[in-house]
Amino acid sequence: MSNPPAVLKFGGSSFRSPEAYADLARALSERIAAERRPLAVVVSAMPGETERLRERLQQVNPHPADPSVAGLLTMADTVSAHLLATALHRAGRRATVLAGSQLGLTTDSTYMWARVREVDPAPLVGALAEHDVVVIPGGQAVDAHNRPTWLGKNSSDLSALLVAAVVGAGECEIHSDVDGIYSADPNLVTGTRLLPAVSYEVATALSLHGAKVLHRRAVRLAQQHGIAIVCRHNRAPFPAGTTISAVGSPTEAVIVNRRSVVLGYQDDAQADLAHAAFHAQGVDTTRLEGAPQVAVIGGYLDLEEFQRRHHLPPARVEGIPVCEVHGSRVTTHLAPDEYEAVVLAQRLHDDIAAPARRLTSV
Repeated sequence: MSNPPAVLKFGGSSFRSPEAYADLARALSERIAAERRPLAVVVSAMPGETERLRERLQQVNPHPADPSVAGLLTMADTVSAHLLATALHRAGRRATVLAGSQLGLTTDSTYMWARVREVDPAPLVGALAEHDVVVIPGGQAVDAHNRPTWLGKNSSDLSALLVAAVVGAGECEIHSDVDGIYSADPNLVTGTRLLPAVSYEVATALSLHGAKVLHRRAVRLAQQHGIAIVCRHNRAPFPAGTTISAVGSPTEAVIVNRRSVVLGYQDDAQADLAHAAFHAQGVDTTRLEGAPQVAVIGGYLDLEEFQRRHHLPPARVEGIPVCEVHGSRVTTHLAPDEYEAVVLAQRLHDDIAAPARRLTSV
């Protein structure tokens, strides 16, 4: 495409009420008028919608099979996409929705953490030629048998980067309730600093260890295609905070994700076996050094059922990982519970912030 469409992603916090869809539709309409090019917009579900579907599913079956989970939970994002599309229609714009079965993405059959195997650009390119806005529910695809699959946690980011690669965009905008990547989760830790420029390598490491930044495979895809990721706030005037690209500043950060857990096994052989099984199914894990432990990152997994299905040895939940990042070096600490994890993260962040405060006071 000579003038590629703009590619934007809006996370679930963008849609806290039905009125938010109308507000965003007006902003997108103004952008179309100003830039005179179509938009590909990836959206997530309204806050809480996915979890409500998960609860209903578990009321019927406490341990549902992955195909059922993927098929049901992705519906929440589809609803959000159609709400934005109808708001765009009301604003006078031609808009359509391309859900997972229509988008041209074919994955393997791991269902819940599926990996993309084939990309057919024709459906998306054709839709953009006929519409002002193509709205895409995040994280959706199908396997070779056209069964719904899910690309994993935070996978709306991955959907957006896949779209950007298909249309040849030089950048992809990720809109959320924070304007970028911070030195720690600002909702849990005080005194955090915005990181204005982060390299692909550092962003990948942050995501792998549980930072709520971007999908790790999304960052790798961006690096592969030379796409800059621009993190923006999801409210007008949509200020930019962090750019992820080949160039980044030296980074020090602390990662605490209260959904992550550390599993302890009897010996290294059992830990290695479990780590390999998680990895084969697309689940983000890190194999901790010095002990037979595996950190399972970010939750959204029935650990007991996963281990049973894959015939893994029994494991103990030993705590929550808290990670220090100093450039390319990551050190993982273990906290016994959520409260202590946040306390530890605050202390570690205070330690890395102290030198910066001393420099600014000189």
